[in-house]
Amino acid sequence: MVPLLVPSQPQTSTMVTEKLQKVLARVGLGSRREMEAWIAAGRVSVNGALATLGVRVTESDTITVDGRRVGAARLAGPRLRVLLYHKPVGEICTRSDPEGRRTVLAALPHLRTGRWVTVGRLDVNTSGLLLVTTDGELANRLMHPTARLEREYAVRVLGAVDPEILRRLVQGVPLEDGEARFESVRDAGGQGANHWYHVVLQEGRYREVRRLWEAVGLKVSRLLRIRFADLTLPPRLRPGHWQELEAAQVESLRSRLGLVEAPRPPAARRGLYPHRR
Repeated sequence: MVPLLVPSQPQTSTMVTEKLQKVLARVGLGSRREMEAWIAAGRVSVNGALATLGVRVTESDTITVDGRRVGAARLAGPRLRVLLYHKPVGEICTRSDPEGRRTVLAALPHLRTGRWVTVGRLDVNTSGLLLVTTDGELANRLMHPTARLEREYAVRVLGAVDPEILRRLVQGVPLEDGEARFESVRDAGGQGANHWYHVVLQEGRYREVRRLWEAVGLKVSRLLRIRFADLTLPPRLRPGHWQELEAAQVESLRSRLGLVEAPRPPAARRGLYPHRR
């Protein structure tokens, strides 16, 4: 019989405990749902015994995944970072690329422990705000459809746009994967054949902004994400640079998403200052 989890020492009211799947997600191994699957599959042990779903652990417990220990420094170090990255056109949002194209991860600061997780993706021809975090569960919550977080884009459209087209884009347009629509469309100015609009979505389907405009017979010549939820692209943040959220901003973001067991905030010296690649 496989032994069940046995705490390394008696837990008292002064010991801070956290659900195991949240700890594993927080240090960057994946989303909480993925960690729950790993625990259910018997890949995770605590203090030498197979872990069970829902078990709570402390920093003094010995946690192993696939037989490899999760280091104490990784568990006890700065647990959560959130970056605002200004993705330039030409970079891709994957860890590697068979074609040798540059990935967004190449521009981010090196992590001694954990890994960076991008919150959704922007296609290679789209620039603008990309959220990046070390917390897999936070990334999962931000991307989940039930959160219905707004994404705002600045779109340069080639062609004439009349009021009827704008009405259709807000009421709903059929796409190959179901009807889609913008929450709002706002004229942002421009001259000649190219005109700018600001559009808002509450979901993140593949190339949805471009496909909506194409469905009404217009072509997007430039696309820039300028807002995700209430986080906006800083006006002085140049393409290929990043800024880190302050601890209070991170805590506010987690609170809105129902992540009440907030990890340790980043060091005070980190703040909203631009960094080069």
